[in-house]
Order: sequence, then structure tokens, then C-alpha cells
Amino acid sequence: MEGIRDRVAIIGMGCTQFGELWEKGQDDLIIESCYEAFEDAGIEPKDIQAAWLGTVYGGLLGSRLSSILKLGYVPVTRIENLCCTGTDTFRNACYAVAAGVCDIALACGVEKLKDTGYEGALVDPLDSEYRSRSEMVVPPPTLFALRAMRYFETYGLAPEVGKETIGKIAVKNHKHGALSPKAQYRREMSLEEVLKAPMIASPLGVFDCCGVSDGSAAAIITTPEIAKKYRDDFIMVKALSMVNNSAQPVLNDDYDFIHFVECQIASKKAYAEAGIKDPRKEVHVAAVHDCFTITEFVTYEDLGFSPVGKAKEDVDAGTFSLGGELPVNTDGGLKCFGHPLGATGLRMLYEIYKQLQGKAGSRQVKGADIGLTHNLAGNPDCYATAITILGHRD
Repeated sequence: MEGIRDRVAIIGMGCTQFGELWEKGQDDLIIESCYEAFEDAGIEPKDIQAAWLGTVYGGLLGSRLSSILKLGYVPVTRIENLCCTGTDTFRNACYAVAAGVCDIALACGVEKLKDTGYEGALVDPLDSEYRSRSEMVVPPPTLFALRAMRYFETYGLAPEVGKETIGKIAVKNHKHGALSPKAQYRREMSLEEVLKAPMIASPLGVFDCCGVSDGSAAAIITTPEIAKKYRDDFIMVKALSMVNNSAQPVLNDDYDFIHFVECQIASKKAYAEAGIKDPRKEVHVAAVHDCFTITEFVTYEDLGFSPVGKAKEDVDAGTFSLGGELPVNTDGGLKCFGHPLGATGLRMLYEIYKQLQGKAGSRQVKGADIGLTHNLAGNPDCYATAITILGHRD
């Protein structure tokens, strides 16, 4: 299967600081991320032939992007796909270029979650569907805490051992985030601090959960032929895979409530498209969806980075740390950036883009040639997974 492999290239990317950006509005963040991308690509807004805007709670019509950036009379489309929104925005722009609909496209994701009052640990107060229900809706930390306890029981990990294991992921990501200038949280953290933090939903403490933040990121996509006119170190898209599901796994009697079927299917499709046979050895750097430490933990197995039931051994060995065999979340991930939904996927792509260009500074993974991003979205009834694989031109 060839798919989109090597048919589109990234020639520019931009990313704002993530955090509690009270002094900036959505327009400010869009301008900041997009103009960094324009400058990085060596183009101007007038060169954009089509654009996609990803936002979940932004309240922005797609057309607003045109007026904010003075794009002129070009088509602009708004995208929403919960936590996969940023990656899906990028995916739509890539397919348009690959199909020959346009030559140069813009994908931008933005979210100002702090302005909404959204607290992250609670059920979304903006969701009218949830507000209209009479029954109790289980909040995200509880859902992932249940998966953690089920994993610990299934593979014989005492709760305190399991909590310490996923706590090491928080320590790793905060160590990486301390090296990332645009992260919301830039302080290293000891395992003792993580384990003694206030409990949110056992075994998940405060530092097992990502924060709530504002941010924006953007990408300029074109064909490889055009990319050569702008720069030598453009980055190729090797695979795009997205899977949405509707309750099928949880309705099956044999569902284990540990792994995400959507992630397993999406990653297999992406690997086939990119020609990857052994992801642990062929993927050199990855950015995965660590909304909670347990999410990153089970994702190691779902993506084929760790054998099923053996992720603990890799965590203990430092496999996914900078300097390890396969560094994951080298910029600190959602743990250090927070999760402004529309921007997160593109922020992940920004990190992998910089890594493959050799421009990640003190976070640089030596010899990085293939990078992967992963997003997970949804609730027990309906999950989605988006996978992107980037690499150099052959």
C-alpha cells in the first residue's frame, strides 16, 4: 500500500508558547504560529492557496482564519475531531495537496482552553450533550485510572509498583520538558514528588495528568517538487492513518479494557503505508498522547514499541528517555505542554519536524530519520486514533 507516502512535504512550521496565556487572544496565537511557519518556509500569506483551521472550543468559523491572516479569496475549512483535531487538520491539508487541489496549503490548530473555564479533570462543562443527560458521566481521570488498575491486575503488578512505574513516565517527560523553551511546565521532577502528589483518581495523582493550557501550532504543506525550491531540509510525510470507532470493543465480552484497539489498527495501517516492519527499531523518535501517564504507558505496547505486558521493563530500562533506544515525548509531551485540543497534534508534529531537521537543540535525538506522532481521543463508547509518520526524502 502506497497511500500518501512521499507525496507531500512540510516546508515550514510554527508553534507558540503553551500555557496560561491570559494576555493573548485566539487571533494573537494564530498570527504567532502561522507567521513563524511562513518565515520558516520562506513564503508569505498570499502564497497560501487553501487553509484548514482546527479548533474544538474556539468558536471560530473557518472563515475567520482568512481575515486574521489576510489570506484573500482562498478556501478555508474548520476541522474538529476532539483530541485528534490538530492532526486531522494536518491530514486534510496533506490530502488536498496530494490530490492536486492546491500546491501550497496551511494547517493551523488553536485553542484557548483557559478562557472557557474548562478544568480538565471534570466533565466538559461546554458539552451540551453531557449537560442534557440525567445520568452521571465518568470524568477522564477516572476512566484512565480504571485502565491503569486493570493493567496492573492483569500483569501482576502490585498497585504501588504500578504507580511507581507510570510515575517514572512523568519524571521522564518533565526532564525533557525542562529542555523545551515553549513548554508550559519547565521543571524537572523527582519520582518522590510524583508519588506524593495529591490524588486525582487512584492511582493517578496530579502529576500523572496533563494540564490545561492555551496554544497554537501551524504547518505549511506542499509537493516535494515545490519544496525543493524553498529549502533543502524539508520533511516528507511517510504515512497518515486515522481510525474512528463507535463502541465496538467495549461491547465485546473479551475486551480487556487495557489496550486501545483503535491505536493498534491505526498504527498497523501507518506502518504498512510507511513500509515499516519493526517500529521499535525503525522509528527513531516519537510524540505520543500522554494525557495521563497510563495512556503513554499502554501506547508503548499498542504502537509495537514494547511487547504486550512488557512495557514496565522498558520504562525501568530508560528505553524511551533521551539517550534511550527510542526517545518518546522529547519536548515533554502533554505533561509539560498541556492539551489545547486543536493545537496539540500540530505541536507534536512541530517537535518531530525539528528533530528530523536536527534543530531540536539540547533535546536532539542523534541520527533521527523517522519520527511518529500519535493522538488518542474519545470516551469509553467511541475512541479515535490519529498516527502520522514523518521522514527524510529517499
